[in-house]
Amino acid sequence: MVLVESLGSTPQDAGAKMLVTTAGLHSGTVGGGKVEAKAISLALEMMAADAATPSFVNWTLKTDVGMTCGGSVKLYFEPHRSGGAGAAWPIWIFGAGHVVQALVPVLAPLDCQITVVDPRREWLDRLPRGRNVRYLQADEPETLVPTMPDHAFLLCLTKGHASDRPVLQRALTEKNFPFIGVIGSDAKAEVLRRELIASGLAPDRAGQFHCPIGLPFGTTTPARSR
Repeated sequence: MVLVESLGSTPQDAGAKMLVTTAGLHSGTVGGGKVEAKAISLALEMMAADAATPSFVNWTLKTDVGMTCGGSVKLYFEPHRSGGAGAAWPIWIFGAGHVVQALVPVLAPLDCQITVVDPRREWLDRLPRGRNVRYLQADEPETLVPTMPDHAFLLCLTKGHASDRPVLQRALTEKNFPFIGVIGSDAKAEVLRRELIASGLAPDRAGQFHCPIGLPFGTTTPARSR
């Protein structure tokens, strides 16, 4: 958070900064005492609510904080999710084949946390290592769907229809992700929808995925596949 405005008698000057984690104060100060305690409390509430939007507060120290100082402060709170499972943009990719080999180097420089799941260790080992990528070997990748964060973006890019559908089935049945994409054609999408409906999903829910995905470049190279 940043103390963006300080008027009258206040314990700290404008421009002071403080970093708060789920464990409490990490570094910095916006004035100490009651005003800092109130600011830390609000920061912890925002993290507990998984807040993603910055906010301003304007406190009169005497009436809002209970201090004898006669001034007022305006604080700017900017939440930042840390890396790993709580990253601001978690992307889970099921499959590690040719398309994923081309996709991961494109995504890795972005502000995201990438998880790639595949039963084939030899394909996972071909992928580049990085601070924001991790690779999970699983004989039944769909069993990992319940462990995914609710705000994850899911991509089904497995070796075929038979391994895409179990992931898609669990994702649509058990979770509510903001984006689900499946590689393939319009014909594949129609088959998937029919099978999902036959398995018990409501028709509107069975259609809540994107297939094809990507842009229609009109080629079949791994970097431009849909």
